[in-house]
Amino acid sequence: MFDIRAVRDAPDAFDAALAKRGAPPAASRLLQLDDERRAIVTRLQEAQTARNAASKAIGKAKATKNEEEAQRLIGEVADLKATIQSGEEQEREVNAKLHDELAALPNMVLDEVPVGADESDNVELRRVGEPPVFDFEVKEHDAIGEALGLMDVETAGRIAGSRFTVLTGKLARLERALGQFMIDTHTEVNGYTEVSPPLLVRDEAVFGTAQLPKFADDLFRTTDGRWLIPTAEVPLTNLVAGQILDGRRLPLRVTALTPCFRSEAGSAGRDVRGMLRQHQFTKCELVSITTAEAALEEQERMTACAEGILKALGLAYRVVTLSTGDLGFGARRTYDIEVWLPGQATYREISSCSVCGDFQARRMNARYRPEPDAAPQFVHTLNGSGVAVGRALIAVMENYQEADGAIRVPEVLVPYTGFERIEAEG
Repeated sequence: MFDIRAVRDAPDAFDAALAKRGAPPAASRLLQLDDERRAIVTRLQEAQTARNAASKAIGKAKATKNEEEAQRLIGEVADLKATIQSGEEQEREVNAKLHDELAALPNMVLDEVPVGADESDNVELRRVGEPPVFDFEVKEHDAIGEALGLMDVETAGRIAGSRFTVLTGKLARLERALGQFMIDTHTEVNGYTEVSPPLLVRDEAVFGTAQLPKFADDLFRTTDGRWLIPTAEVPLTNLVAGQILDGRRLPLRVTALTPCFRSEAGSAGRDVRGMLRQHQFTKCELVSITTAEAALEEQERMTACAEGILKALGLAYRVVTLSTGDLGFGARRTYDIEVWLPGQATYREISSCSVCGDFQARRMNARYRPEPDAAPQFVHTLNGSGVAVGRALIAVMENYQEADGAIRVPEVLVPYTGFERIEAEG
């Protein structure tokens, strides 16, 4: 969300920033609406001034027993009242149009973000770890899970439809162990505070983190008008909505391990096998609330926290900077962490760590005071996956598969599982 004053101050720069996103220019239309709004406000002020003057003049006319003048002035006040009521309605309509058009615009990217059309223009920053070498034919996670008798897509389909999976036995426990390990690491090692947030949220919360209005089709809505969270970013970031924080409390770092729900409306035909792209999945989310000066350093820290999970699990991965064509709507810069999946012989996203500037804060009216007597400023927000539990399970299954179809459990997870190996049962 943008301040119209920023558009007015530098309209050409505003349009140039939109062009990096592949978006059409918008400054002229926005300024036209703002000019219309300002003209209405001016007319309202003039009408209000005239009504006040006429109201005073009525008293004087009555005091001098000039009834004809008093009646004329009374009529004038009535006309001005109608004019003001009509003008206020026009002002509300124009304000709503301006708000909606500003809300539909994506965030401005940082200068160092690579300009590109799509994910093919992302820039690799680093690779960490070596993909494992196998002396047998590797399988994808769904084949491994089905052969073990612990992953059942068919039964899930009968219960809920496509893009759901039933896990049982030790595989279900391994998934739970991964989530527990992540939340423990981020709270006990990385300094995040654990939160158990609502999984259902109101319109205002989803608007605040910029999933609404643009991405309504990607979400699930309940019959009473609430939304199932697509990520815990929504409730975690909204913890500070409408507040003025004490700057001495920043940064705030919070984390949650929650189910997430997405309709995947724009992904028809993509990753239909197994657990890669589900309507329901578990994710460990990281959110930071900080200042403009600290935001970029906080993004590096958050990314390192997410990377630490993969390092502890012994998984090879790479980090890429998303190009403007692949960048999320609310992000100024995003680092994607992609884990190596032997079954596909490629890297796949397992975490995105984004810095959003004050884009979400303006939508939520979330501010802080740098000093007790200082004017409030908008906070800067960041969010990232620390990491997606389902995709971590896929990565562990594929990277730790053995020739006999079993799965070795990473050493760091054994205290959580109570076993070191998953074999076919029975």
